[in-house]
Amino acid sequence: MTVIAAIFGIFLILLVLWEGFETIVLPRRVTRRFRLTRFFYRNTWLPWVWLVRGLVSARRRETWLSYFGPLSFLLLLSVWASVLITGFAFLHWALGSAVLAMEGRTGFLTDLYLSGTTFFTLGLGDALPRSDVSRLLVVVESGLGFAFLALVISYLPALNQTFAHREVSISLLDARAGSPPTASEMLSRHVHERGKEALRELLHEWERWSAELLEGHLSYPVLAYFRSQHDNQSWLAALTAILDTCALIMTGLDGVCERQAELTFAITRHAVIDLSLVFRTNPFEPDRDRLPQERLVELRAILEGNGQKLREGDIVDRKLHELRQMYEPYVNALATYFQVILPPWIAEEGWIDNWQGSYWEQTGNDKPSKGKSRATHF
Repeated sequence: MTVIAAIFGIFLILLVLWEGFETIVLPRRVTRRFRLTRFFYRNTWLPWVWLVRGLVSARRRETWLSYFGPLSFLLLLSVWASVLITGFAFLHWALGSAVLAMEGRTGFLTDLYLSGTTFFTLGLGDALPRSDVSRLLVVVESGLGFAFLALVISYLPALNQTFAHREVSISLLDARAGSPPTASEMLSRHVHERGKEALRELLHEWERWSAELLEGHLSYPVLAYFRSQHDNQSWLAALTAILDTCALIMTGLDGVCERQAELTFAITRHAVIDLSLVFRTNPFEPDRDRLPQERLVELRAILEGNGQKLREGDIVDRKLHELRQMYEPYVNALATYFQVILPPWIAEEGWIDNWQGSYWEQTGNDKPSKGKSRATHF
């Protein structure tokens, strides 16, 4: 039993150390099938969603879902610390509980107490190691405790900085593509004198943003659970709107930056595919088409009314459908997993942007006040 306890303790310690290395230090996607961190998030996020959907009203669900990201991160750190403490406790127990306690108690609980006070460097002195090997374990565990604290301190600023950088670009998209962002608004708001050049620059910026989001969310997957400030904004909605816009331009929007749209589409789809692999979301076709034929006709009319011509014909429609098939099943799966509403292709009539809203105009709900149709061009 002592040999089994020692092996089990070493296994727990190495498991957490390797998980911490892959999660905090290693800046790349981990392809290993079983990971403690992935197991933790999949088995806490889904029950959290189930509880929120069952116990919280629809108006408050987004707020409660937003609590999960920060709380789960703190809970994950607690789980890591608890497993490390338990692993060292098993090693102490395997060595014969060589602990001198003030009340004379020995056994696994005393070993667990010694391990906990050592890991958090409390130094209470009411439980002390008696053998040389036990003293060595105490020194090693106290060093790991300091290293654990240092990693957490260095990890939090990087996490917050990456999150803030992501949200700045999403907020900037509000005035350029609406709330939520849609392809129709993004194209309609770039019909002014220098609109085509401004649209090209916007797509170029989002090409880089998509690459940064991909790298940031691969290095820190917990960021995907951090939700945006507004209910009608999210990193996934922004990615989808950019993909929709690029698909329209690539299909055949005369006089618009097709080459830049192809580049942005490529990296944005890459981000969607890789994140779908990371979170193991199986792509699927939704029951309801986001752009049925009648809505496509309406979209063409909106663009034509703004002086933009989307080519027509079966070949054009087929190409648009093929482009949509390259990313929509994946964003649908991610949206279902993260409980995010994907933006429509055409902006809903009567909803104003977030920047146009006012706190005093709110009427007790979390949605923006209704106003005139969005016809402002930037």
